Amino acid sequence: MGEFRMPSLGADMEAGTLVEWLKQPGDAVARGDIIAVVETQKGAIEIEAFETGTFDRVLVDVGTTVPVGTPLAVIDTGEGGTEPAAAPLPEPVGAPSRAGAMQPAAPPVAVPVPAPVVAEAEGGRVRASPAARRLAAAQGVDLAGLHGSGPGGAVVSTDMSPAGAAPVKTERAGGLDLTEMRKAIAAAMARSKRDIPHYYLETRIDLEAANEWLTATNATREPADRLLLAALLHKAVALALRKYPAFNGFYEDGAFRPSEAIHLGSAIAIRGGGLMAPAIHDADALELDAMMAKMRDLVARARAGRIRGSEMMDPTVTVTSLGERGADTVFGVIFPPQVAIVGFGRPAPQVWPAPHGIETRMTVNATLAGDHRVSDGIAGARLLDQIDRLLQEPEKL
Repeated sequence: MGEFRMPSLGADMEAGTLVEWLKQPGDAVARGDIIAVVETQKGAIEIEAFETGTFDRVLVDVGTTVPVGTPLAVIDTGEGGTEPAAAPLPEPVGAPSRAGAMQPAAPPVAVPVPAPVVAEAEGGRVRASPAARRLAAAQGVDLAGLHGSGPGGAVVSTDMSPAGAAPVKTERAGGLDLTEMRKAIAAAMARSKRDIPHYYLETRIDLEAANEWLTATNATREPADRLLLAALLHKAVALALRKYPAFNGFYEDGAFRPSEAIHLGSAIAIRGGGLMAPAIHDADALELDAMMAKMRDLVARARAGRIRGSEMMDPTVTVTSLGERGADTVFGVIFPPQVAIVGFGRPAPQVWPAPHGIETRMTVNATLAGDHRVSDGIAGARLLDQIDRLLQEPEKL
């Protein structure tokens, strides 16, 4: 037997709401199959199975909100084993210690979040999750008296509206709750700027060779099959990370954990506002046409609110690009627990020194935000220089 659990789809995710079951008891399940749709602050996320077997039974009903790690269903893998037990609820901040307490094994049942109650203070401290405390501090909100919907009445980040206040009408685009998405973005970025010692670098890259190669390559292609500059930029970053792996991985539990795989988080702007950065897996191994296809697919599904859970769980570094519109330069904020973000501004013509005088060339401003706990400016400058070198030979990407 195997457990299908509520996954963690971001560093600040505390709970998710089960929206839809796409498998029913008795259905065959293969690793990678989409089993369910879960709604988080980042929108509706499709959740894949990580085991092969038969969908045995449902533990959580549609519409139920449960904490990360809660068993949602049982998958019979044919390997026998003990009956899966329901995941324990996370310990609320300020709750009494359970050290030494003997707890009987819990049966596999749904673990819905309790109905909202006013959060109770213990020892003068209100029960609240770490993310809720950070958000309250940033907004200047008093936790006392808020209605807590977390375990044991604890206040979680989604409860951050004054007790008794009228519900705020939320904006939706393509099934996405943009107000909740902005809250999630704000919480993650506040954590990033507080915990990560950022340093920033900028360089200007000559795109003339890349533009000429793109023009020649796209000349005989149908519009739907043409490559965009963004595909070259992403591929150059992925290849540069092979040489400088200190920018590819996660900083967790006080140490840097480099990633052998290069999964580029591609920042996508949602129409109407909002942002998400799902992963392009193994980006360094993709041909440019495959990279372009992946990027088009991600943009379409992100704006429709149909991103998969695996695409949100494991980006190892993020690339943000303003494309043909926006500002000339973008200085990104690192998405924790990642340790770097590479930014590309709007391509624009610039005066450029040439062997026989001054020319006007298409250029782009490239930036790096790095985590000083893991790397320094010298290594960051080398990474940007490698990206530049790769873009001068686009035919080799």
